[in-house]
Amino acid sequence: MIYLKGRSTHKHVPAEPGMSLLELAMKYKVEWGFSCTRGTCARCRCHVSAGMDILSEPNDAEWDRLEPEEIEQGYRLGCQARVEKDGEAIVASRPYF
Repeated sequence: MIYLKGRSTHKHVPAEPGMSLLELAMKYKVEWGFSCTRGTCARCRCHVSAGMDILSEPNDAEWDRLEPEEIEQGYRLGCQARVEKDGEAIVASRPYF
């Protein structure tokens, strides 16, 4: 189960392997900002406070767009971070603006 904290909507949603955090937010109608879905705009930037181990490793798009310190602190791009296995996570939308 993943707890998604959107701008005004918070929901527990199933951890569906293969889906990105942004795809889960869209599927379960959690308000989550985004523009491109390719990892270039960073509007879907989010903070993973628990459950990083069930997500994919940061990819090139995230390393290109986020600072290493941000990734180290648990920030990811919702369109790039994919669920890899069942488990629990807490993720909050944290755009720059």
